[in-house]
Amino acid sequence: MKITVMMGGTSAERDVSLASGVRIVQALRSRGHVVTPMDPAVGVLSEKTFEELTHGAMKREPPTLEQLRTLERTELSPVLVTLPVVREADVVFLALHGGFGEDGTVQAMLDAAHVCYTGSGHLASALAMDKDLSKTLFRSAGVTTADWLMAPVTVEQVEAEMGWPVIVKPSKQGSTVGLTKVESPDGLEAAVREAFLYDDEVMIEQFIPGRELTVGILGHEALPVGEIIPKHELYDYECKYTAGMAREEFPAKLTKLQCASVQGQARRAFGALKLSGYARIDFRMTEDGTFYCLEANTLPGMTELSLIPQAAVAAGISFADLCERIVQLAMDATGGKS
Repeated sequence: MKITVMMGGTSAERDVSLASGVRIVQALRSRGHVVTPMDPAVGVLSEKTFEELTHGAMKREPPTLEQLRTLERTELSPVLVTLPVVREADVVFLALHGGFGEDGTVQAMLDAAHVCYTGSGHLASALAMDKDLSKTLFRSAGVTTADWLMAPVTVEQVEAEMGWPVIVKPSKQGSTVGLTKVESPDGLEAAVREAFLYDDEVMIEQFIPGRELTVGILGHEALPVGEIIPKHELYDYECKYTAGMAREEFPAKLTKLQCASVQGQARRAFGALKLSGYARIDFRMTEDGTFYCLEANTLPGMTELSLIPQAAVAAGISFADLCERIVQLAMDATGGKS
């Protein structure tokens, strides 16, 4: 099968995407597929460039805003779907994270060109990327989520409706980029200003103390629940993508009833956003056993430290098998043949 892996892009999660893409390319090539890596910011990657990426695409910090602006000036998005490597592929495997790659934009372009691609469609991708809309839909589906407000807000509003601490974050971003935990009124303005560097909408969300859990969805199957135990208080960018900065347990140490409960909420969240293919749904579990849905990730990380590959292994699915199953789900959704 001819598969093009789209990786990189111009979002703050560019490095994560490159690291995910490298692993996906290697896994699919190991199964005999003809796989071409391409970056929407620069085009098809030469084998030399790809080989260089295999020696470390991930950094301890995300790219700077200036680095991303430089890439945006060379982005290929207007002509992306006219490229033979895209139009002639049996499947485009989307390994993009954040921004243009995960917000439904590239999905809409591929839909218009009748190109088969992995993951959710353009509407579902846009809904999941917008944390304000997704939380509204979660609640309509009976999925518990923390209270929130959208900036601009006053200190008085936050104190009256949520209290302290709160989480301030870009509404349409991932990998905790631009996220701050605010402990008191003094830190609110600076945190909102920081989040606005990465998005045009900023969410102020009630902080939920507790255990960090995640549920992968593959097709209509909920994978084993995982627990993340980070070295930092929050599961931040460094903890997510630096070896040794977090411990993941798959399956999580939960009762059968707790597992069934959080998996059920994950499936409802998946359905509420009209997701398809695969996704990862993140939760916090409080001391009294209440699960709060944090967000849905429609193109979750596929790096060596990422969570959905670990969940798949816990279910007896190797990384190469996971990649092939994601491809097959895309083919099935469009009536393609493997």
